[in-house]
Amino acid sequence: MRPLDTSPEAWEAFLEIERGMSAGDRIRQALQQSALVRAMQEAGLRQQFPEADDEEIRLRAIQQRLGSELFRKVYGDLSVAAGEAR
Repeated sequence: MRPLDTSPEAWEAFLEIERGMSAGDRIRQALQQSALVRAMQEAGLRQQFPEADDEEIRLRAIQQRLGSELFRKVYGDLSVAAGEAR
């Protein structure tokens, strides 16, 4: 589905590029985009919790992705699961 802010011509050009990519290239692109989203998430958490160390940022990011209930099931009762600084 074409994004509303994209012209039909630009969308068709994008689709042609996508069609020309190998499966490996598409997977590589998806992984790169995923890494970028995670880096942006961690940057936002670092701004929100400037006192947090790398491990706390990692756990907070995981908690955001999993949700508090699943996070507790996987990681136990860490203080970060309650949204508190450790």
